[in-house]
Amino acid sequence: MLENIKQDKIRKLNNFKEAGINPYPAGPFEKEDLKKVLEKNIDIEAKVAGRIVLFRNMGNLTFMHLQDESARMQIVLNKKEFDGDYKLWVKNLDIGDFIFVEGKRFDTHKGEKSVLASKLTLLSKSILPMPDKHKALQDEDELFRKRYLDILFNEGTKEMIYRRSIFWNSIRNFLIERGFIEVETPVLETSAGGADAEPFETHHNALDIDVYLRISMGELWQKRLMVGGLEKTFEIGRQFRNEGMDAEHLQDYTQMEFYWAYANYEKGMELVEKMYKHVIEKTFGTLKFKIRGFDIDFSKKWEKYDYAEIIKKNTGVDVNTATIEEIEEKLKELGVEYDKKGFNITRAIDNLWKYCRKSISGPGFLVGVPLTVSPLAKKDVKNPNITQRFQPIIAGSELGNGYSELNDPIDQAERFAEQQKLRDEGDSEAQMHDRDFVEALEYGMPPTCGFGMSERVFSFLMDRSARECQIFPLMKPKKDDDLE
Repeated sequence: MLENIKQDKIRKLNNFKEAGINPYPAGPFEKEDLKKVLEKNIDIEAKVAGRIVLFRNMGNLTFMHLQDESARMQIVLNKKEFDGDYKLWVKNLDIGDFIFVEGKRFDTHKGEKSVLASKLTLLSKSILPMPDKHKALQDEDELFRKRYLDILFNEGTKEMIYRRSIFWNSIRNFLIERGFIEVETPVLETSAGGADAEPFETHHNALDIDVYLRISMGELWQKRLMVGGLEKTFEIGRQFRNEGMDAEHLQDYTQMEFYWAYANYEKGMELVEKMYKHVIEKTFGTLKFKIRGFDIDFSKKWEKYDYAEIIKKNTGVDVNTATIEEIEEKLKELGVEYDKKGFNITRAIDNLWKYCRKSISGPGFLVGVPLTVSPLAKKDVKNPNITQRFQPIIAGSELGNGYSELNDPIDQAERFAEQQKLRDEGDSEAQMHDRDFVEALEYGMPPTCGFGMSERVFSFLMDRSARECQIFPLMKPKKDDDLE
């Protein structure tokens, strides 16, 4: 059936070719947005272009609906007033084709704003039929695989793309207005650093070395920029983590990180709270949300949640003194599933926290995070067992991560050594030892606050899965059997 339709459309394409009409011209074509043409007075000249989404031939009159990015509008072909082979066009045009229309604005007798076409130019002949928008793309896998059709038929998906653009540009503008400069750091690294995550590995043929796709937005590189005398930097780009996929986590996603010399985590929290409020207001036009069962008002003063206190309140476990055996027993009691490969005290505490955070509405900041789960943050002056780290908590999840960055090269080298030991024992998320970065710190880095956030923030505010909020999420290729 589909193949028959395709062959019929190819026949029509060939009919245009035989008539001397190029079905895929290069242009340019100076079009006006349909939205603006709809506002024009009648009898004004109009030049529009777009995809045919409705087509009705009534003999000497043909009615089409044309759609471009801005709007949808009716186009009318009147055989008497059309400058071309009327029969050729109406017999061979289809829904899905792109055309360029020259004519005048007029209103039909029913008052519908239209363009009366005097000339048509074929821009692109479609050879597959457009799906029924009410029946097609109901399967989520197919919807993601053919995202272009999802965008075409679902206004909500198109709106999501616009909002996504506003989201990242409002972050960019917020930071630039406060003196930060945008930088670019390497995507390929010889040592994957700046986060606890498993990297993707590949081979660099020219240098004949194995390299990793970055797992952070240039954290250790941006800190080198602090060593070099820059004081406010940020980067927005893609990063990659070869880990599990769920509603909140992806392997290829957009991240922003900034680094601010001479600031600490307290100044960082002040800036981040202002930034989130600014970005959310710009993107969504409101600061009040209902997300995953929580009513959240971002306009209020954000709270602070102490890591150990929250865990003790919810589970009775004191993570400052508990053994790995005690925590593991509690995890089993709570029914928390966890990866036993490379399991250690760091992973034990982290899994316990992840269980507890689900009940926190936010907005607020997690503070008092233990040293063992923060290998890049400064120790707290009053309590060396915790770090100067903060994480925005919204609707039961951590949506960002910031520190008073560690700038003591000796302390950093010791923590890298401990992380490498955990990695050698099977913890694939533990950080690699980066000796070049330690050497940079030995030249001296000023006190610095760093903060990072990913597109998970955007997906939470949209109240959709992270995958839904990517324009083209990664899909497993279809097998040949599935394509038949």
